[in-house]
Amino acid sequence: MFKKSEPDLSKLGSSSSPGPGAPSIGVARGSERNAPSVVGPGLTIIGHLISKDELHIDGEVQGNIQGTRVVIGERARTTGDIVAEEIIIRGRVMGAVRGMVVTLQSTSHVEGDIFHRALAIEHGASFEGKSRRVDDPLADAAKPDIPVNGSDDPGS
Repeated sequence: MFKKSEPDLSKLGSSSSPGPGAPSIGVARGSERNAPSVVGPGLTIIGHLISKDELHIDGEVQGNIQGTRVVIGERARTTGDIVAEEIIIRGRVMGAVRGMVVTLQSTSHVEGDIFHRALAIEHGASFEGKSRRVDDPLADAAKPDIPVNGSDDPGS
């Protein structure tokens, strides 16, 4: 009776872009970010975290955190400094925060100084410490010692 219409696949080419509402095909583009690294709610990390990409922390981290964009989830607990270009805090942070753009959302609790170029604090957020606006908050951040080739000895 009724025939299901089939899409005309000959019109799809590498130069065509999908129209509004079309599903994405998952092709990586230069402007897209990589998938974030996630510390899940059941995970506790004792040590420093360093990423060139985005980090989402939903568990517990006892150590410094460094990334491009760091999101501290509502149930997250961190003890240590956080350094990133963009930092969004929804959970509990004990330590210094250094970011170009720092956002304390309503569920956040921060105990430590914040060095920033731009700071937003939502109603309900808890912040105990000093806020310092500086031109480059990342410039004074301590650079982590990253072992080369898995060696802890800097002389090897």
